[in-house]
Amino acid sequence: MDAYDVIVIGTGSAACSAALRAAKGGLRVLAIEKSAKLGGTSAMSGSGVWIPANHIAAAQGVSDSKKEALDYLLAVAPPGWADKEVDRYRAFVENAPSTLKFISDNTPIEFRLIDEPDPYVEASGGKKYGRMLSPMPLSRRLVGKYAGKMRRSTLPHVFTYQENVNLDLYHRPFQAIFKMWPKLVWRWLNNAGAQGTALMTGLVKGCLDAGVTFRLATRALSLVQDDSGRIVGVEVESAGGRETLTANRGVVIASGGFEWNKEMRERHFPGPLDRIGTPMSNEGDGQRMAQAAGAQLDNMDQANVYVCLPTRYEGKRYGLPINFLYEPHSIVVNRHGKRFVSEAHFNIGEALDKRDADGNPINLPCYLVGDHRFLQSSFTFRWYASYERGWVKKADTIEELAVKLGLPAEDLKASIARWNSFCAKGIDEDFHRGEPAWERKKDGGKVRLYPIDKGPYVGLSVNRSIIGTKGGARTNEFGQVLREDGSIIPGLYAAGLAMSNPIGTRAVGAGTTLGPNLTWGFISAETILRQNQ
Repeated sequence: MDAYDVIVIGTGSAACSAALRAAKGGLRVLAIEKSAKLGGTSAMSGSGVWIPANHIAAAQGVSDSKKEALDYLLAVAPPGWADKEVDRYRAFVENAPSTLKFISDNTPIEFRLIDEPDPYVEASGGKKYGRMLSPMPLSRRLVGKYAGKMRRSTLPHVFTYQENVNLDLYHRPFQAIFKMWPKLVWRWLNNAGAQGTALMTGLVKGCLDAGVTFRLATRALSLVQDDSGRIVGVEVESAGGRETLTANRGVVIASGGFEWNKEMRERHFPGPLDRIGTPMSNEGDGQRMAQAAGAQLDNMDQANVYVCLPTRYEGKRYGLPINFLYEPHSIVVNRHGKRFVSEAHFNIGEALDKRDADGNPINLPCYLVGDHRFLQSSFTFRWYASYERGWVKKADTIEELAVKLGLPAEDLKASIARWNSFCAKGIDEDFHRGEPAWERKKDGGKVRLYPIDKGPYVGLSVNRSIIGTKGGARTNEFGQVLREDGSIIPGLYAAGLAMSNPIGTRAVGAGTTLGPNLTWGFISAETILRQNQ
């Protein structure tokens, strides 16, 4: 039995944050990775990191506080969540600034503020600037022998998050490349990337410098408990067979979501699913092991629900997370042919996933419908749409389009006519598209409504795509895993997408997966260092 102080299951942002903090605290740490690549879902991400009251914003004179951040989380929480999650919200806002400072001080990551407001900036505690960050490019060569083992992305990580936004890469890819080509060539020659590549390269480098041991292609099978019920190790499987690894101080489950586990996904997300945009190793191993050890699983119906363009990744059909639902000359309708949300709403994924009392989706299947000018707005869309022939359907009339999509023709005609009347008035009387600060920011500061009135017409399915489920082991504010009766399972911690995430499908900012992931990994390690002597 190989003995360590801490074993971390996973190598994404939550896992590496936990491993780094534990190792810098003097503990012997092992991080195991099921796949042959380091970085998990985080490495594939756009790497928006939402951290309120952070030191980088403070250095620029941006006013923010932990109290305002907590007020914001409570104000925008879904019904019933504020009372249930207040302790974990408080723990997050108390620890998030320290997490960012710790990572900045102990890795080569250089975080920069991103010019984006909180999506609910009008709510109590909302901020127009200062909470959203993303890393500058780093060379994969920093991690030595692991450079070729860093997980690649479907997103263009040769651009930074801010460059992507400023240059409007989705609409103007060739102009962006032309404008940036000297920097892009330099980054290519130096094997450098931004976004999730930079985040995970920096975290892995920090972990290696702190003495963390990584083992790839090593799958965790089960947690080992002693006679008292304490978690004391992990049974794993690798090319060398099965073995038991001892964890003297604790095990942190940070193995990601369960979206690639067909049985689990269909049980918790019934109804149509378009695409998945995460590593195929996200099969719910952490959730399964935690439950077998007596943990309560919670928030299993929560996920990063998004829209994805079709693409290919590692030879498989995949989803590329790009929101194209608020393009000109188009609207989104449900299975009844009716609009149900502002197409520019930050959390449109929540509306796509809305359930009835029995947990079944209310709006799915959903469709984007528009006229031929929608297709003309983006070469990028047309390129990726070609990966899935037959996805985009065309028709000379709205009635014909309705037949091809399986929608009630009269209802679809009425919805488009109503939309066109709003375009003439310059105001969306139903869902106020383009009016909130977040939506105005995304549309150049103006409310722009474009009619659907010039055939031929187009339609395509925009059902749920998942870029990470957010349910798993229920934890307390210290990252400790809880049983059904609320008692603590000694020696077991959970973080990231393997925990019952306190920020579920309703995100509170573009970086409210990675910011909390990093923080909950940090919290778990802090608890191990303080309480588990």
